[in-house]
Formats: sequence, structure tokens, C-alpha cells
Amino acid sequence: MITTLSGETSRLSATVDFVQEHDTTTLLPLLLPGLDGPELRSVAEQCRFSHAALLVFPSDDRELAAMLADCGLAAGAPPRPSVVVRERLALRHRRPAAELDVGILRPRVTGGDGARRTVEVFALTVPPGSGLEAIAAAEREGQHEAHVAFDVVAPDPLVLRGLCASFARYGAVPDGGGYNPHENGTVFYFGTPAEGKTGYRRMELYVPGDHRDLLAAHLDEYRARHPAETVLRLLTGAWTTQALATFVRLRVPDAMDGERGTPTGELARRVGARPENLATLLRYLVMLGAVAEDRDGFRLTGPGRLLRGDAPGSMRALALMYGGPFYRSFGELGHTVRTGEPAFEHVYGENHFDHFARDPHLADLFDQSMAAGSAMFDPVPAHPVLTAAAGSAAGATVVDVAGGNGELLGRVLAAHPRLRGILLERPHAVAAARHRFEQAGHDTRCTFLTGDFADVPAGGDVYVLSRVLHDWDDERCREILRHCARAMPAHADLLVIERVLPDDGSVSLATAWDLHMMCNVGGRERRFDHYARLFADAGLTLVDRSPLPLDGYVLHVRKAQAVAAPATTSSSAPLGCP
Repeated sequence: MITTLSGETSRLSATVDFVQEHDTTTLLPLLLPGLDGPELRSVAEQCRFSHAALLVFPSDDRELAAMLADCGLAAGAPPRPSVVVRERLALRHRRPAAELDVGILRPRVTGGDGARRTVEVFALTVPPGSGLEAIAAAEREGQHEAHVAFDVVAPDPLVLRGLCASFARYGAVPDGGGYNPHENGTVFYFGTPAEGKTGYRRMELYVPGDHRDLLAAHLDEYRARHPAETVLRLLTGAWTTQALATFVRLRVPDAMDGERGTPTGELARRVGARPENLATLLRYLVMLGAVAEDRDGFRLTGPGRLLRGDAPGSMRALALMYGGPFYRSFGELGHTVRTGEPAFEHVYGENHFDHFARDPHLADLFDQSMAAGSAMFDPVPAHPVLTAAAGSAAGATVVDVAGGNGELLGRVLAAHPRLRGILLERPHAVAAARHRFEQAGHDTRCTFLTGDFADVPAGGDVYVLSRVLHDWDDERCREILRHCARAMPAHADLLVIERVLPDDGSVSLATAWDLHMMCNVGGRERRFDHYARLFADAGLTLVDRSPLPLDGYVLHVRKAQAVAAPATTSSSAPLGCP
């Protein structure tokens, strides 16, 4: 124990000396040989040497405090949880992240140039007999987490891209990174070239704020060089789904606070869980960014708040659907790929719509999950077609076909008091929509019809099909569209809200939902040209398209013989699949 502590203290002392001896302009050329002249000055203006980091392995907090004191360092505050390093250690050593108690301390050091810097101390607690000794030995040997770090002076995306490009030009390669919700900061790690003249093989760029959009490309390049790690991350996706679903199922988010931490024991008492096991779940959710940990316990982050039942735009129902009925059906995805039959029907013995309609609890949960994607609807009421209809001197009627519990139509009527609505749906959905509209005071402006697509009412001014067509094969889509076309007067507009597959194969939620629809209802997502052909087959014409949040689009459609041209945005809630 004494020998180990002495060795750890020596390593930490050497790190302190390094921080005191170097500054930005002397250190950068040592790390990136060849970086010199004007480019060195430019890079040095955009970032500054902030710290050197070391991973140490105390047996407990007292040993860590003694180590710091021996090196003349003052901790200043208790260690904060490390999300990035804990995840890296878990992947490197094939251990659950929840078993690794990794904290960060940043004691201050004054450099030889008078600048105030820090020594970043990562501390993996290794209690005697914990079984973590082998990890500590391997990490001391490999020094995988030792690095030097630079803070980006102006957290501007253009500056950040320029720094990454400069580092790459002189041999640095992406080596991981992450977003730390505890500090609201984004970390970019790089491996330094072998000809570097320091003992550090890694460097870090730290940027205040959430820059996960830029981080994504950085991590893609890193993972391309580490395929085994990439596959391992992908294979644990089921753990993430069930962790979030269990979190919601136990109503833990509803027992938590978003501003201050709650002790694990208190949370366990509130939700009826075993404290040790709940702590393991919560630590995993910290890694996912749904939960944060502070000295008082665990609290919800922004994403975590969306899992509360009372949150505006709550996604609780989606978590229960994806971790429940759809989780089971996805377990039989191979059946769909082999036979073309929906896995949902193979598992449950009936189609998705009939199964949910027979169970009031599932039916309600399904309708709630459809409304959970309501962020897609935010721009819809401002679509030019709807604003023009609202300005009509004679008034206008919006017909929401398969409008679910009325989430979208309610928004439209709230935004345009002169519009009237008709909602066509299944009986249980009509009952839920009627209740929603009564609460909002819109029920006198809306007619509720029970029926199927063949019952689309005639005489409306604007028709809406929101997330409906993706439930069906092409022939059924043509039938639905023909029913709409027959009901539409010559002047009427049809707004179709769907996710649309990108033409260039770029990343899109539509690609994921394409798989989801195939597995669960036998439907599909489509490209713009595919939708245009379906519209034409039904005597309709695609006039315009407008983007929505969550990779959605509003497709503005009119009768072929009455092609006019307003345009821009819209979305709705369907008897579709969330």
C-alpha cells in the first residue's frame, strides 16, 4: 500500500512539474512537430494550454487527499463524476461502467509564465479486494488517459473546425471524446504523432457548451480506426432502451428534481426499488446524459425531464412503447427480413392496430406515444395553406384524417380561432380527442367522426394526413389518397406529414423509422419522388415540400386539375406508428 501510494504521488508530482514548465507556444511544437511560424501563432491565439491530466488509483478518498497534499495541491471541492473517462475504461476493459467510480479533480497550479493552469486528476477508486487492481496496473502501464489539454478561447464552430484541421495537418488523429452534462462541456481527444517530443501521446481540446454536432464527425473518424469498439457500442443499444424504459416504468423521473440531487436511498424509498440496484441504473443513465450526479445525489438533465409524466412534450409513453410491445417485436426482426411479414403480427398473432385497439391501456399509450413526437408539429399551424384558410372571409374547415387524439388539429385550431375542424378516427381515439378538445375549449369548433378511410368527409378546405401513409404498402396508400381526392373540392389543399428518406443516403431519422415500420406494421418510409408517384396515381399533384423538426416534412398536395402554388410547412397525429 505504501509503495503504491508513493508511486502514485511521484507520477502526480511529475505532472505538476510539467504544467509549471510549459506554456502554449512552447508546448504545441513539441506535440505537433512542424507546427511553426504564422500557423503556430494563429493556433496559439485560438487555444491555450490549460492542464495536463493523469489517472490515479487511490483506495479511498482519504488516500486521494493525502496524495494531493504531498504534491502541494489543494482539491478545493469533492471529485465530480467523469462520464468520458469512465466510459473509455469500461470499453477498454470490458467492464460495466457502473462498477467504475471515476471522479475528476482540478487543483490549480501556477505556470512559470504566471498563467493559472490546473492538473486534471482522474481518480479511479480501487478498494482492496475490489477486483479492479488489474485495471489499475494496465492503465499505469499504458497511460491511456494521460494527456495535455487546450481550452478553445472562442467556442465558435468555425474556430473549432479550424483547430481540428490544423491538428490533423500535423499528424494528430481523433482519439475519442464526449459531452459532459455535469459541466456542459464538449471534449475532443487526439492522438499525437509518434515523433512528438513529450511523453504525452494524447491531447485534448475542451470547448464550453454542447457541440455534439461537431463531435459526431470527430467520433466517426475515431471509430473507423477502432471497429471492435464501434461494434461493442452498437451491440449494447438494447441495454439503453431497457434502462430508459425501466427508469420510466418505475416512475423514477417523476420522483426526481431537475435542479438539485436526491439521494439514492430516498429515490429508492419513493419508487419501491433496491437502493444498490437503482444506483447502478442511475449511473448508467448518467453516462447516457439523462441523469446527472452531484454531491446531493442524482437529478434529471434536460433530456431526462422529458421522461416525466407531467413534462410538456413528455416522451414517457414512447419509452414504454419502445421498451415494451415494440421491443418484443424487434426481437423477431429476422422473421420480417426472411418472410416479408411484420414481426409484430408474428409475435402477437394479430396486426398492430387491432392489438392496440382491443386493449384500452395500450390504445391510450399508443395515442400518447404518437403525441410525444409533437415537436414535429410546432411549425405546422403557420403553414401558408392554413394561414390562408384562416383568413378566408367565409371561414374554412380543416379535416384531420386519422388524426389520433387530436394533438395536431388542436394546435391548428388554437392558432387560428376562425377555423373549424373535423377529426376522423377510430372510436377510442375519438373519445380521447373529444376530451382533449373539451379541456382546451375547442370542442364547439370541431366535429368528431368515427370511421375508416372510406368515410373521409367531403367539402373541407384543408385535409391533413399526418404520419398515416407510412403505415401502409403502396396499394393501400393509393386507396387512402383516392378517398381523400374524391372528398376534396377543387379548391382544397391536402397536407401530408411524413418523414422522407433522403435521396443521398445521408443520416436521417427516416431511415430508422423505415426499419421500424417494416418490422411492426408492414409499412415503409419513402423518398419524395416515390410520394409524387403515389399522389399522381390518385389524381393528385405534389405542389411543394417544407421541412419540419425531427426530420419531418410537409408535402403540399392539390388535385391535378387545380394545380396552384402556396407552400411551406405542416404535421399531424395519425393512426400511424410512432
